[in-house]
Amino acid sequence: MSAQTDLHHACAALGTILFTVTVLDPARDLVWRSYTSHPVEYPLQGTKPQTRDGWYDHCIAGKKTFVANTTPEFAKFFFDHELITSMGLGSAVNIPVWDDAGVVRLTVNLLAGPNHFTPEKLAAYEALVAAARPALLAEAAA
Repeated sequence: MSAQTDLHHACAALGTILFTVTVLDPARDLVWRSYTSHPVEYPLQGTKPQTRDGWYDHCIAGKKTFVANTTPEFAKFFFDHELITSMGLGSAVNIPVWDDAGVVRLTVNLLAGPNHFTPEKLAAYEALVAAARPALLAEAAA
């Protein structure tokens, strides 16, 4: 299994419903999905331009986990918020993963029911991602 698959299963055990990994290419200012738990709703497909907004400033430039425990908190940044809520999801977390040079190379994206990401659960998810960091970066570079 891959590091992404292993991390998906570990996060699902904590209650994550939708799990994706997004790879960033800062040199070309592009992003793409490299892993998805829901290929029908969130397929692996081509690249798209990196959007620069408040989410980008917080998660990518600021290297901080984005947490939204209600739809209104993420709807302003996620164009697909209606699809997310139609899946019964109401909270989202994006955890940035950066390389040794401090450049964010990917985000681990977790979605669950409303108000899922308590401080305790968030700490557990962040610990799982931190432990998987070297393997995730190696897969993203391959």
